[in-house]
Amino acid sequence: MIDEDKIRQGVRLLLEGIGEDPSREGLLETPDRIARMYEEVFAGLWQSAAVPLAKTFHTQNADMVLEKDIVFYSMCEHHLLPFYGKAHVAYIPDGRVAGLSKLARTVEVFARRPQLQERLTVQVAEAVMEHLKPKGAMVLLEAEHMCMSMRGVRQPGSRTVTFAAKGIFEEKCELQNQFFQMVRG
Repeated sequence: MIDEDKIRQGVRLLLEGIGEDPSREGLLETPDRIARMYEEVFAGLWQSAAVPLAKTFHTQNADMVLEKDIVFYSMCEHHLLPFYGKAHVAYIPDGRVAGLSKLARTVEVFARRPQLQERLTVQVAEAVMEHLKPKGAMVLLEAEHMCMSMRGVRQPGSRTVTFAAKGIFEEKCELQNQFFQMVRG
């Protein structure tokens, strides 16, 4: 798991590296705070999507199931700055459905890792396919990246949109269109 001592040492070095005094009153407990925060922020490194997606229910329904506007927070692996936004996850059941909260938990498992949005999108879609065994899955993520908003190009409010289509969603454009209409509706 997390080595809190290494994180504390690293934060102290970082503070010294930017010219700060880690023994200053306001920074004295910062290494401890960061170590505890990282344990929470990166908890997905020790979690599996198999756990939330294991609980399923029998269904006759073969229509699209969409859970939209799932808020997520992640950390860009290039700058260790946050990116955050909304995930929209859909699938076409093939005899089994998951509880709706399980889709949000699946997004969270993958978001709580050093991450790329493109990879996160595909990981969620592949996990739904692997564990629910649906006819198809589609995932769309919209996120603002702090590495673009507060540094570099400095474009606050810009959003990156990624999507992944698996199974029947890859084959049928009308299902993709229905998904996009439902997300925007």
